[in-house]
Amino acid sequence: WGGIRTERFDESVAFFRDVMGLTVDEQQSGFASFKMPNGDKFEVFSPEDSDHDFFTTGPVIGFGVDDVDATRSRLEDAGVEFVAPTQAEGEYRWAHFRGPDGLIFEIGGRNDNPG
Repeated sequence: WGGIRTERFDESVAFFRDVMGLTVDEQQSGFASFKMPNGDKFEVFSPEDSDHDFFTTGPVIGFGVDDVDATRSRLEDAGVEFVAPTQAEGEYRWAHFRGPDGLIFEIGGRNDNPG
């Protein structure tokens, strides 16, 4: 997974769709999701998307893990700062954290209780 928050939302969506040739998976006001050829997602957020206010350090990269809760616990035990609670939607769970230099990253994986 990868994502950006940008002041140039419309231009960025057009770039990834028309120039890069990515397939739009979902689009709504201030948000666009693209499906990569391997099934991964790349998402673009506008500044109006308040759920991603912490995306201030550039592109955010997500690391796939087998167990989000266990990985988060291990990282927290090592002193890593998470910027929000673990979230879930459908079959995917994720949590965002700060790296040593303040950059935002994500851990994500399967949601065994999609509800």
